[in-house]
Amino acid sequence: MNIFSQLSDLRPVRRFRTGAAQLLDRPIVRSGQKFDVSLLWMVTLMTAFSLLMIYSASIAYAAAGSGDPYFFLTRQALFIFLGVVACVGLSFVSMNMWKRMMPWYFVLCLLLLMAVLGFGREINGATRWLHIGPFNVQPSEMFKLAAVLYLASLFMRKAEVLQKWTKILRPGALIGFGVLLMLLQPDLGSAVVVVVIVTGMLFLAGFPWRYFGVMLSMVLLGIAALIMAAPYRMARVTGFLDPWSDPLDKGYQLTHSLMAIARGEWFGVGLGASLEKRFYLPEAHTDFIFAIIGEEFGFFGMLLLVFCYGWLVLRALSIGKQARDLELTFSAYVANGIAVWLGIQSFFNIGVNIGMLPTKGLPLPLMSYGGSAALVMLVCMTLLLRIDFENRRKMRGYQVEE
Repeated sequence: MNIFSQLSDLRPVRRFRTGAAQLLDRPIVRSGQKFDVSLLWMVTLMTAFSLLMIYSASIAYAAAGSGDPYFFLTRQALFIFLGVVACVGLSFVSMNMWKRMMPWYFVLCLLLLMAVLGFGREINGATRWLHIGPFNVQPSEMFKLAAVLYLASLFMRKAEVLQKWTKILRPGALIGFGVLLMLLQPDLGSAVVVVVIVTGMLFLAGFPWRYFGVMLSMVLLGIAALIMAAPYRMARVTGFLDPWSDPLDKGYQLTHSLMAIARGEWFGVGLGASLEKRFYLPEAHTDFIFAIIGEEFGFFGMLLLVFCYGWLVLRALSIGKQARDLELTFSAYVANGIAVWLGIQSFFNIGVNIGMLPTKGLPLPLMSYGGSAALVMLVCMTLLLRIDFENRRKMRGYQVEE
């Protein structure tokens, strides 16, 4: 059986876990709007704020490196512009078409992950990027979306994979192969995110508790084994547990992140007034942009940003539940998968910045500098808007092809 037959075996299933989803159980409101304007505004405002903070966090580093203080701002603005142009076109692509294109996109992502191992560009000791013209493409970000689409299609078409854990091993091996390729880069952070996406989508799909518990235990043991097998990962864990014991080496990033947040106090030192980004904190515009937000806007600024992420996750879950109620099963799984992805990756990044988790090298969604991450996350937001658009059309009596 080839990969395409595994990706396209047609047997419909409509099963969803109702426990967590019942928290979002509310009447579907018929509105005159064709799509969710509030979601569009939230994404627009967060993206605009990200450009502001990327400029603020990178100005000193960019000026010292390339001599152009606008270097990272202009590149990120270009990525976002290209993403917006692409998303305008993708907004006209139906979810049924996404389902049909899924096998090709999934295979493309696997090929790109394999190409990274042979032709990738090494940055900071990891080979995670393909150098294409003036851009660096990170296939692991693309594969996260591929995993969501693949699982949504799989759960919709093959009922038996949700009945016994042995049934999911064979189709799940394709996801496992992608995770293995990411571990070889190495990119443990992205691999863990994909594993959590799989786990979360299985939970929402109604995977039996007895199998779910066993699978979760195996995942946790696997992550622990991978950490213990690599000395640099163990160093990150020990540095996270007591960063002040070695503030100049293992605990350098975390201690300066905590000092930046502490310096911001309640209301921050003001936009552009951060000291950590100028002299001490590395990767201030990527992995540790949340710490700079904390320093410049204080605790209330961080709290507002956390609220925005929580709102996005709940809105994605609500859109998914509406799709389920309307029997748009593929769309429902996609929306829930994006919710899990957005929630867990933002939690990981914020957890690293405030000292709850060891450093992982994951960007903060819709906020950190990075072209691939920004483009893929904008596509995810476009998918949510498209799902909501199709939900509203079906509520008005139009035929929506599943």
